[in-house]
Amino acid sequence: MAVTAQMVKELREKTGAGMMDCKKALTETNGDMDKAIDFLREKGIAKAAKKADRIAAEGLTSIVTEGNDAVILEVNSETDFVAKNEGFQTLVKDLAAHLLKNKPASVEEALTQTMENGATVNDHINAAIAKIGEKLTLRRYTIVSKTDNDAFGAYLHMGGRISVLTVLEGSTDAEAAKDVAMHIAALNPKYVSRDQVSQEEVEHERQVLTQQALNEGKPENIVAKMVEGRLGKYFEDVCVLDQAFVKNPDQKVRQFVESKGATLREFIRYEVGEGIEKREDNFAEEVMNQVNKQ
Repeated sequence: MAVTAQMVKELREKTGAGMMDCKKALTETNGDMDKAIDFLREKGIAKAAKKADRIAAEGLTSIVTEGNDAVILEVNSETDFVAKNEGFQTLVKDLAAHLLKNKPASVEEALTQTMENGATVNDHINAAIAKIGEKLTLRRYTIVSKTDNDAFGAYLHMGGRISVLTVLEGSTDAEAAKDVAMHIAALNPKYVSRDQVSQEEVEHERQVLTQQALNEGKPENIVAKMVEGRLGKYFEDVCVLDQAFVKNPDQKVRQFVESKGATLREFIRYEVGEGIEKREDNFAEEVMNQVNKQ
């Protein structure tokens, strides 16, 4: 029988599986809704969908470099325990290799692409979900390119809890680039240099510092000078080139980079779960809810 859009919609609502998966399941089962649900469950797709409301805020970040291209990515799981799972770590490697080779423009585009095993990226993730038993998501990635005259710096902290990728231009010293990446992992700056900080952000900080100085009872005629001095400290907090280098605090990162005949073009720093609101589960309450259901 013909598979209608309404049937696909109904199956999606019952299983939470993707539209194309639902259409395929209905086609394979000649429109039988119950058999289509079983079909999705057998493929591990419905099982994956049922976990869609869970919060995946653990996981791994990783970096892969190949020639003049590199990818940094974050793949999330629900628990830190699963992040240590060999199957999960293999999934992260598979996804990194695919992203680096195919360079999709977005996560959405990546999920629809076909991997070397013939499955889409989305199906490949769902297969891992079915095997591992937790919600897993490709959260984000950045693909970076350089020239033969530049260097990538790749640093993974705590086994991938934090990853930093840097690009040094004008130097092929990968060790120096990695040292800068290590510094960024530790101090978590927001920008490379002062000229990347928006005028609005600088003005906002200036106003805050001005009010702060006035509240301290400082004379108005010296407040402006004090504020400019404190703004310098603010730039040290947010701009990596203005920071004291962790491996040599007597030297600024800018001085270290320049000593290598290089400039820091950019950096990407990923920390697992940053910006994701983690659900605080009440374990006792959860147990009582399960008891009351029985």
